[in-house]
Amino acid sequence: MRLSSVFKGALMLLIILFFMNNTVLVKASSNDEESINEKYGLPILVYGEALSETQKDEVRKLLKVNDTSKVKEITVTGDDLVHYIKGDRHSNMYSSAKITRKDTGEGLVINQVTPENITEVTDEMYANALLTAGIQDAVVDVASPVKVSGHSALVGIYKAYDEGKGTELSEERTEVANEELNLATDLAKKEGMDQDKVSELLTEIKKEIAEQNPASKEEIEKIIDEKLKTLEISLSAEDRQLLIDLFEKMRDLNINFDNVKTQLENLSQDIQKRIDEAVGDKGFLQSVSDFFKELIDSIKNIFS
Repeated sequence: MRLSSVFKGALMLLIILFFMNNTVLVKASSNDEESINEKYGLPILVYGEALSETQKDEVRKLLKVNDTSKVKEITVTGDDLVHYIKGDRHSNMYSSAKITRKDTGEGLVINQVTPENITEVTDEMYANALLTAGIQDAVVDVASPVKVSGHSALVGIYKAYDEGKGTELSEERTEVANEELNLATDLAKKEGMDQDKVSELLTEIKKEIAEQNPASKEEIEKIIDEKLKTLEISLSAEDRQLLIDLFEKMRDLNINFDNVKTQLENLSQDIQKRIDEAVGDKGFLQSVSDFFKELIDSIKNIFS
């Protein structure tokens, strides 16, 4: 009876492996050339200054730019790094982006084309920072031919947006947005802080700020503490204070998240979906682990 159970288990494993190896994931794609929105001008392709010509060609392929006459090409430099986020003028900048502005209400969409090369910043972290900076209703594609943290791509997005028609970003807001991104990536590096959980925390705080419109620092603190408790996130006193200081700066700048409430809601749903998928993956891996443990125990019993 035990031998029969082992064979049944092994057969089940073979079936699972067969389907895993032979499953084809179909993605919707279109070969149709996208129409240029004349209200906003050409999509803007921004290159990191450190890219070689060969790497620029690679970036164009990654961002599906077949005809450079259909985009506006610019380069983000160390001077831009200083201007937008007070960074190091001598930093090597590789991450690149293509920005396509959309009509009001279409939302902000972030596509990391090379997620394996953007090591610290998730789609949701970019989206949160860009909404803070005042950027919405756009498709932003990010790519890098080498592994980078992803912070400098934010500068390229700011510059590209400023190069578009009828746009003007607030320097104060871009500085706060960069501070937000730095805090998000710092928290994600710490033990027990998942990237998606950090993004969820920032998004939920913004949604609550949009609902309550806090008039004081104390009200900001209350919102943050409530979200930390609801999401079961434990921060050190120092990190909690950094979070309070960040959102207090946003309040001082009169950043009105009520204007992007729908985009925050969509962002929140995307984050929750990623978290649910991660939990599902962990559950599947645990079931596979349990299966192998039972299989090994059964084999041991045969020869005992």
